[in-house]
Amino acid sequence: MFPVYPLYPVEPVRGEGNYVFDAAGTRYLDFYGGHAVISIGHAHPRYVQAVSEQVARIGFYSNSVENSLQQRLADTLRSVSGYKDHKLFLVNSGAEANENAIKVASFHTGRERVLAFSGAFHGRTSGAVEVTDNPRINSPFNRTDKVTFVPLGNLDAVRRELATETYCAVIIEGIQGVAGIQVPDNAFLQALREVTLQTGTCLILDEVQSGYGRTGRFFAHQHAEIEADLVTMAKGMGCGFPIGGVLIAPHFEAWPGMLGTTFGGNHLACAAAQSVLDVIADEQLVSNAAKVGDELLRQLSQIEGISNVRGRGLMIGFDVEEPASQVRRRLVLKHHVFTGGAGTHTIRLLPALTVQQAHVDECLEALRRAIYETEN
Repeated sequence: MFPVYPLYPVEPVRGEGNYVFDAAGTRYLDFYGGHAVISIGHAHPRYVQAVSEQVARIGFYSNSVENSLQQRLADTLRSVSGYKDHKLFLVNSGAEANENAIKVASFHTGRERVLAFSGAFHGRTSGAVEVTDNPRINSPFNRTDKVTFVPLGNLDAVRRELATETYCAVIIEGIQGVAGIQVPDNAFLQALREVTLQTGTCLILDEVQSGYGRTGRFFAHQHAEIEADLVTMAKGMGCGFPIGGVLIAPHFEAWPGMLGTTFGGNHLACAAAQSVLDVIADEQLVSNAAKVGDELLRQLSQIEGISNVRGRGLMIGFDVEEPASQVRRRLVLKHHVFTGGAGTHTIRLLPALTVQQAHVDECLEALRRAIYETEN
């Protein structure tokens, strides 16, 4: 393998609910969900049944033929998400979703520039990495002069740039994940929606990590009661099966060949994604994320050695005094709890939406011990 991933010496071979297990049977509490991918828990029975039954019928055929599973998924997603008039384009990943959203915006406006925000992460493919605020992963081939970054929350900077009317789109995460759980103010998002409309600029909401009920609303930006022109999603959409999508407002015109994908929206992906939406709705997981997340935020703020607790629902970040990588390593290897990191001192928690208070208690006890061990 090309060695680009720093690895823990742990190999999960089985998952069940909010836990994964290694070959020796050791149980690990999963409070990271593989980067917020595991939305309805590991190996949910309805998910397993849907994928198994579908692959036994047909797993794939091209987008040159009808696939009623796509339409069913689109109808369910529009209903559950509240985006009833938007249309759906299916892809394979969050980066691909963002690439296509930008392309749609550029086709529609005839403009070529994109405005993004400091700390942004939108993916690693050619266009997505260009609107990602990390020069280290942006190769010389990818770099252009078509993207401007402004500070998150700086409305004056946004107004100044968009007044030029050279931007096809503004792209912003519902909550910045890789940047360490940075939550844009509702008032800022509302003003951003207003200024994009005034300047004929498309508003792209990247909900790849923050969407699918994770924050206690279906999409994080819905806390601000706004509607975007384009909404991108992936991660929790397939609970581990690769799928992404773009919700596209009705004022965008489609034409044959405008967008395309080989694997996007295949039968197996649609079956996986449909089962996820069905479970989210039937088990009321969006409200569960809000309820359990509120309690998790409250309890985290009371733990000595933790500071700057932030987030919404089950998308939470906080800071520790020593390097977070050391705390996280102890959590995995000694206390058998998976968490995520961001920067030097930030830990991220992104458990499945099925998480219960007993799981929270288990996580917090392990966290107290891991932090205590650093101080003594």
